Amino acid sequence: MADFSSNTNTSERAAARPEHPPVIARSKAIRAVAFFEALKGVAVLLAGSGLLSLVHRDIYAFAATLIEHAHLNPASRYPQIFLDAASKLSDTRLLLLAVGAAVYSLVRLIEAYGLFFERSWAEVLAAFSGAIYVPFEIYELVRRPTWHGAALLILNVAVVAIMVRALGQRRRLPSGRPNRRSDH
Repeated sequence: MADFSSNTNTSERAAARPEHPPVIARSKAIRAVAFFEALKGVAVLLAGSGLLSLVHRDIYAFAATLIEHAHLNPASRYPQIFLDAASKLSDTRLLLLAVGAAVYSLVRLIEAYGLFFERSWAEVLAAFSGAIYVPFEIYELVRRPTWHGAALLILNVAVVAIMVRALGQRRRLPSGRPNRRSDH
């Protein structure tokens, strides 16, 4: 049986611990957020590319084919909304949507790069861009509670909390930088 009554005092135990163990956990959390942001960027880039493939095509016929393929009734409410929206899309609107998707994707991929390399500007961008959505997500959750709305809110609040904590830790470090890396 082990003897748990040690004569080691608290300061000796504290001195034996690693100097900055939260930095490793922080790096993993930030890299997870970086991966998530990169995933969003790639998904939106693919969606924007898909929009470009619809330029100069009959979008209404394409939407009707999708509805038929999904075995939905085109006369019911949501498929009808989808068909109405498809009938109003012009090539110009598709191009604008594709450009918007490309810009959004570029911002997300740049943010992911900055987070992966633990740049402070990326942490600020991630905290700000995540915090913008929180009031809208809360409003929507109060108005119409759903499990995926709650999950989205929790995920977004977690990202903001990780970034705010990382920025706070960065301010407390003597160099202002984690792991003494350059922030260029």
